[in-house]
Amino acid sequence: MSKRDYYEVLGVPKTATDDELKSSYRRLAKKFHPDVNKEADAEEKFKEVTEAYNVLTDKQKRAAYDRFGHAGMSGAGANPFEGFSGMGGFSDIFEQFFGGMNGASAGAGQQQRRVQKGADLKTTLVLSFEEAVFGIEKEVTVNRYDTCGRCKGNRSEPGTETAKCETCRGTGEIRRTQNSIFGQFVNVTSCDRCRGEGRVIVTPCKECRGEGRVRVSKPLMVKIPAGIDANRQIRITGEGEAGPRGAVPGNLYVSIAVKEHAVFQRRENDILLELPLTLWQAALGDKVEVPTVDGPIELDIKPGSQNGDTIKLREKGVPFLQGNGRGDQLVNLRVVVPKKLNDEQRRLLQELAKTMPREQIGKTAAEREHDDKGFFSRIKDALGSN
Repeated sequence: MSKRDYYEVLGVPKTATDDELKSSYRRLAKKFHPDVNKEADAEEKFKEVTEAYNVLTDKQKRAAYDRFGHAGMSGAGANPFEGFSGMGGFSDIFEQFFGGMNGASAGAGQQQRRVQKGADLKTTLVLSFEEAVFGIEKEVTVNRYDTCGRCKGNRSEPGTETAKCETCRGTGEIRRTQNSIFGQFVNVTSCDRCRGEGRVIVTPCKECRGEGRVRVSKPLMVKIPAGIDANRQIRITGEGEAGPRGAVPGNLYVSIAVKEHAVFQRRENDILLELPLTLWQAALGDKVEVPTVDGPIELDIKPGSQNGDTIKLREKGVPFLQGNGRGDQLVNLRVVVPKKLNDEQRRLLQELAKTMPREQIGKTAAEREHDDKGFFSRIKDALGSN
């Protein structure tokens, strides 16, 4: 996947000043910071804007980027040895190929050891329709590796000491000399026995058997914001698995699923409801009780309502996830024609049909409206006489 243009990432023109870059970065960094923004891709966006800012505020990097684009950041289009002085500079290049430092600088210090972060975990939380609309705090149970409570993650039985690794002599590194066309170089790798720590466990912890972690089932309370929809994710920082050898834990991602409702449907922030009406209710009008997520309310059905008409109940929908206010509830009218009639009902309808106009084609809107008014009057008269 190709990288986006750095100027586009920060939302600034190519002529942007340092102050403009700083202002844009502060705004975007605050927007996408993982501690503030809980969306699944917030962390990646935060890294993206930080990378763009670091390049564009460095005069040399910005000049190279303006000339060569992203290729200029990897050395393409420029002197491959530009920016490196002497053998110390070349070590960064050789480290990529040989996994270590050259002989001239190997004695400067031990290779930096990277501790692996704990694994991220994912779980699914099923909500009712109303819980997703109004938000709720619910409990989830996570099966994960947690830091051992007995040894606090250091893997040794409490009160015992570790020993210096004899394989690497306590350095945590194994050095092997390699010959290449550039000369002799030292390949530095992490010690397999002590895993780069330089010390080994003599008496493993009885609780975790020297792993530093134990498998647990832990309940967690998850706060669900009002207005959340299905397929959203909530990130809970630091609630993933504990990292090996005391490393930082991963994150927990809670995927949201929402049960279908018996009568409601959701369309973004609006709630849809289909309301069945009898022919007489649609023709004469009525007051009916309709459900909403806030409770039932009385709704006026206007005389002459048509099948497919929509009545909007403002602010009876789903709260906006980011911002104030709510959507609407849209009540769709569906006129239901009875499939079975008793003899009396059939007789009345037949009498009523004799008074009805049979043809509307070719009439003007005013003529059709006049016929409709007469139609409703005849229905009232027919009902009133029985």
